[in-house]
Amino acid sequence: MLLDRRTAIGGLGAAAITAAAGAQLVGNRGGRKLGYAIVGLGYYATRQIMPQFANCTHSRLTALVSGTPEKLEKFGAEYKIPVASRYSYADFDRIRDNPDVDIVYVVLPNSMHAEYTIRAARAGKHVLCEKPMAISSAECEAMIAACRAAGRKLMIGYRSHFEPHNIEAMRLARTGAIGKRRYVQSEHGFSAGDPKQWRLKRALSGGGSMMDIGIYSVQALRYMAGEEPIAVTATEHTDRNDPRFREVEDRIAWSFLYPSGLIGQGLSSYSSHHNHIRLTGDNGWIDLEPGTGYDGHRMIVRRGWDAPQDIKPPPGPGKNQFAAQLDHLAISALENREPIVAGAEGLQDLRLIEAIYRSAKEGRTIRL
Repeated sequence: MLLDRRTAIGGLGAAAITAAAGAQLVGNRGGRKLGYAIVGLGYYATRQIMPQFANCTHSRLTALVSGTPEKLEKFGAEYKIPVASRYSYADFDRIRDNPDVDIVYVVLPNSMHAEYTIRAARAGKHVLCEKPMAISSAECEAMIAACRAAGRKLMIGYRSHFEPHNIEAMRLARTGAIGKRRYVQSEHGFSAGDPKQWRLKRALSGGGSMMDIGIYSVQALRYMAGEEPIAVTATEHTDRNDPRFREVEDRIAWSFLYPSGLIGQGLSSYSSHHNHIRLTGDNGWIDLEPGTGYDGHRMIVRRGWDAPQDIKPPPGPGKNQFAAQLDHLAISALENREPIVAGAEGLQDLRLIEAIYRSAKEGRTIRL
């Protein structure tokens, strides 16, 4: 069964706005920023996430975890992380004894997400886990159960929920600015390069483009629709002669049908470039391109027959989506409330991805 969260998804725009207000209004209790340990020192962690702690109000970087001693030495020195707070994967569990670590951010290949989320929870730490949450819905359920049993927060790295253009698009859709929602599309893709990279190895990634860039398409179709799909029909095309795709898929296109009659179209690709979200109502449309980039977002809105307008959204909950995301989990932990993108969000996406794969494999519509 898919999670029945139509009301919750419909309120995500409001939740994001509330989170933004909270980030600006909540005091830093006791003056202490919550400490993060970053697990996995690849490109995304070191080039996108770690520099953003300088922009955080409630968060700081206090520990590093890597299987590469040279990386621990390099980034440990750069960020002034004590040697005692630099961990290998083998001695990761020692992190339970580090009072400077409140949150563990898992930025590892997909197949490692479940293990390190569960180990972090058992060590008494809150967890921020990159998307996709895991490589199966069963793993997602185990992660949620482990964090619940430990009394720790679990949040998934859906940074677009903290990006101003996406927040405003959700709000406009929810308030009926373009009328009744009728059609939504989300396309995400890029040309995968080196065949030896981990994302093209099934054992590490759990799949191809669908388990990587496709997660953005699934998420956007959900938060722009404001309801959960009841059926999916999918098609895959992969050139197995391409050395990149010996183990994983390239392109998948799918259609979601929603209870209201809304139709959604998604695309995930490892051989073409896409970053586009568009919601069409019976009285206009909202277009974001790029929709989920690291920067450079743009949103154009048309209401009725009026000329399209380039919309500049209100400021988000932080200096940028990355810092806002880091601070949101810190605030959630401080205030003992659920993050707006908790583990249930990641679980729902994995259930939908599993249905997309099944539809493509069996060549038929899957009822959810």
